[in-house]
Amino acid sequence: MADTTAPFTARLRSARLGDMVRWDTVVGALLLVLLVCSFSFVDNFGNALNLSFLIGNTLPIALIALPMTLLVVSGEIDLSVGSTAGLSGAVMGALWNAGYPIETIIPICLLLGVVCGLVNGLLVTRLGLPSLAVTIGTLAAYRGIAQIVLGANSVTDFPQQYLDFGSGRIAGTFIPYAAIPWAVLLVLAAVVLHATPVGRSLFAVGASEEAARFSGVRVKRLKLSMFVATGFVSALTGVFWALHYASARYDNATGLELSVVAAVLLGGIDFDGGRGTLGGAVAGVFLLGALQNVMSLVNVSAQSQIVVTGVLLVVSVLGPRVARQLSVARARRRTLTAPVVPAAATAPAGGT
Repeated sequence: MADTTAPFTARLRSARLGDMVRWDTVVGALLLVLLVCSFSFVDNFGNALNLSFLIGNTLPIALIALPMTLLVVSGEIDLSVGSTAGLSGAVMGALWNAGYPIETIIPICLLLGVVCGLVNGLLVTRLGLPSLAVTIGTLAAYRGIAQIVLGANSVTDFPQQYLDFGSGRIAGTFIPYAAIPWAVLLVLAAVVLHATPVGRSLFAVGASEEAARFSGVRVKRLKLSMFVATGFVSALTGVFWALHYASARYDNATGLELSVVAAVLLGGIDFDGGRGTLGGAVAGVFLLGALQNVMSLVNVSAQSQIVVTGVLLVVSVLGPRVARQLSVARARRRTLTAPVVPAAATAPAGGT
């Protein structure tokens, strides 16, 4: 008797294989390969000092990538994150010069980030403007305000205990202290995106805003909250940046938005929204960070590193789309080549 379950079993095996080779899985595998090769062949990559530098320099990208992932999943984007971080650092330096205590300055900077995110969100959700255009405009505006606030000054004399937190390592390890709050935010973002109704609503809005609205999702409020969260974390990143590099300047975090967007999209988050995982975005962040670190160790110029980042941004947009098209083509081919079971073979046995 022929095994009629064979075609179904083959299709199931193929579907499982397709799940295994999702784009975010590919990025995770590439990160693993890069780390293994770097530990094996790149001088000084594996020492504690360099690993600490790698994580510390990647943390600004990793911090903003968390809310940016949620925002892009919902179908929006914020290109003003670097300028918001720069503005936060500039206000931090100006207030410190004015004699305010650091314990007062940091909450003010975080509140400023909320205001910046709120402005972006209101322009997008209430006036119906495209987030790409809005945040390109606020990218320039926030950076200009930062220059007005602090000018060309550089503030470096922050309290030593805060500088130690920004650049120090947990005793006996290569892990920076600042990785602790990032890990907390990572868990929070992962739970929100993948284990709560808010996350399901974000995916629904990104897939089809109109359908999500008809199903009862408060789309404008949801998107506004994501812009506010992105502004808040961007301001937090600005504070960390000033403490980590012991310098508050108006041009802090210039170009950071390119690295954040490249890392998030590289991790498989669909630019059109509705697809992706936070794990893929984190893998993209550290793949980009490790690649930049390796290029620095082998004396690749900063300009060439920017070129590589731009190329990765293009690949990160094209890669998942090509992978999905190939997956759809394979599924269509399997459907067309699946054997047709004759009607007589499906008729019940026995006479009438």
